[in-house]
Amino acid sequence: MQWANVEVNESGNLVFGGCDVVKLIEQYGSPLYIVNESSIRKVCKSLIKTLNESGLNGKVYYASKAFTNIAMCKIVNSEGLGIDVSSKGELFTALTAGVNPKDLILHGNNKLPDELEMAIDNSIGRIAIDGFEEIELIDAIAKQKNSKADVVLRLKPGIDSHTHKFIRTAQIDSKFGLGIGDGDALKAIKRILKSDNMVLHGIHCHIGSQIFETEPYKLAAKIMTDFLVTIKEETGVMIDEINFGGGFPVHYTDDDKPLSPAQYFDKLIDAFKSECTEKNIEAPNICVELGRSVIAEAGITAYTVGSIKNIEGVRKYASVNGGMTDNPRLALYGAKYVAVIANKAGEPADDIVSIAGRCCETGDMLIWDAHLQKVEVGDILVVFTTGAYNYSMASNYNRVPIPAVVLVNEGKSDIMVKRQTTEDLLRNDVIPGWLK
Repeated sequence: MQWANVEVNESGNLVFGGCDVVKLIEQYGSPLYIVNESSIRKVCKSLIKTLNESGLNGKVYYASKAFTNIAMCKIVNSEGLGIDVSSKGELFTALTAGVNPKDLILHGNNKLPDELEMAIDNSIGRIAIDGFEEIELIDAIAKQKNSKADVVLRLKPGIDSHTHKFIRTAQIDSKFGLGIGDGDALKAIKRILKSDNMVLHGIHCHIGSQIFETEPYKLAAKIMTDFLVTIKEETGVMIDEINFGGGFPVHYTDDDKPLSPAQYFDKLIDAFKSECTEKNIEAPNICVELGRSVIAEAGITAYTVGSIKNIEGVRKYASVNGGMTDNPRLALYGAKYVAVIANKAGEPADDIVSIAGRCCETGDMLIWDAHLQKVEVGDILVVFTTGAYNYSMASNYNRVPIPAVVLVNEGKSDIMVKRQTTEDLLRNDVIPGWLK
């Protein structure tokens, strides 16, 4: 099979990370998120190698919003990656995992005071400022604590990348960052530089996600280095760090033909070095924040088929014991996936079936018109490339528990996140006094 870390064994079953998926379901139940540790580590190593061989200084961060838990933080950090967090919960998870606070960067377009307090109390490596109000809030909190906050400023470089409107983040009409063209970014830079309670280390952008073309990354390198020169001319200060965010694409379907994450990083580095040479400036540190490209293809989700409906002349449906509660991406923005029947992985995929979820919603679909082996009740259906934005976006709609996450590595398996129970769903329910 063409998918990474996937084989078919002598029993005709799908093998992922050296583990028979059918046996994993027998042991851990379904639905089940399955994550391949060796795949994660391979990508991390390739990114660090690319940076080390570039001749530049910098840092690779893992964007934990894609998929995070204590074990995941330990894995990526042990490979030399910092961690990008976007909430108090993500920050707390990374700190609990033992990640050095200096390896953390906090993002968010509306950071709450308690999140900033936790960041400043722990002296994290970077806080990515996202707006004018945040400048004042960070300044006040740092002053109160007699501390200095290490910050970067998030910018909108004005690049409208060719991706879904919900994952474009660098165009002018965006809730993230401050604009370069309208002067807001330079105004913010000058305000930060006046503060005794903040240390400005760099500028940041993120042009979107699933960007297959390399030109947008080259354009980002040009715009960000142009602004670097403007900052020097206007303030006399040479910024020593540019963070380009992420956006590197992954393989979801046969139509997707991405380069490897390291190859995209290498092309960004080349463009960045070229721009610095052309402008006759010393290249500052280069940073990236990669989530999807680290974890997406390292994850699969396994379900059990529960019912089949064949509407003659219209469509054949197979319903599984999961759906939009564990993978909302099709419902949110029409994401496309490829699947296989794990217990028939060696057979021809001649059946065309639409995979429906179990929620009380017409839009609860996982895949439309999938090419599968003959589908029967009780089959184990596996959806590929579900490592990113599946577990992290899972919900309890219809009071459905969130599946367990199992880590596999060269034939070994163990629980990474326990399966939610129905008792967990009631844990925070309280009966108001007048109803007792």
